[in-house]
Amino acid sequence: MQVLLIIVSILIIAIVILQSGKSATASSSIMGGNDELFANRKERGSELFITRLTAVLGVAFFVICIAMEFVG
Repeated sequence: MQVLLIIVSILIIAIVILQSGKSATASSSIMGGNDELFANRKERGSELFITRLTAVLGVAFFVICIAMEFVG
């Protein structure tokens, strides 16, 4: 069970690093360029897959942690 938790943890770290940075719009909003602040950007293709995979791995991480607490 601990090996599975380590594998999921490493995968979460790798997937988060692969995600595209969304902080560029945050810096432009501070500087006054808020034209894109509320823009409705939809993720497509690999970006959408990586976002969903991150969510699935996050849920798996918490489920494994809770299962380890009850088993161990």
